[in-house]
Amino acid sequence: MTPKEYAESYFKGDRFATGTTGIEIVDVRSQYAKCSLKIDGRHLNAAGTVMGGAIFTLADFTFAVASNPEGQRIVSVSSTIEYLSASKGPVLYCEAECLRSGRNVCFYEMTVIGDDGKIIARVLTNGFKK
Repeated sequence: MTPKEYAESYFKGDRFATGTTGIEIVDVRSQYAKCSLKIDGRHLNAAGTVMGGAIFTLADFTFAVASNPEGQRIVSVSSTIEYLSASKGPVLYCEAECLRSGRNVCFYEMTVIGDDGKIIARVLTNGFKK
């Protein structure tokens, strides 16, 4: 089973990210993941741009995919997000990369990018290895 196949199988249980919001796993490698979110009306705020919560959910889920290889469980302890640009879609992508992984904690950076290549948000997450 490839890392992507494992992630798709395991994260079927994450009904909010994959079911409610519609996030899809694009690529998975060691300490790296890329996910996408096709934007529709449920993701927009009153101003007609993508709601911050949808952007954060995409980043949080991408962190989970990148940091939880087969047989290991990591949960986020803290996250910070910087919203850099508004987006209306139609697709957002997020890439998660490990900055450092120690015995009990790890540090990941996620970048959310619009389909036009514009950086929408950056997220830093600290994870705890269970």
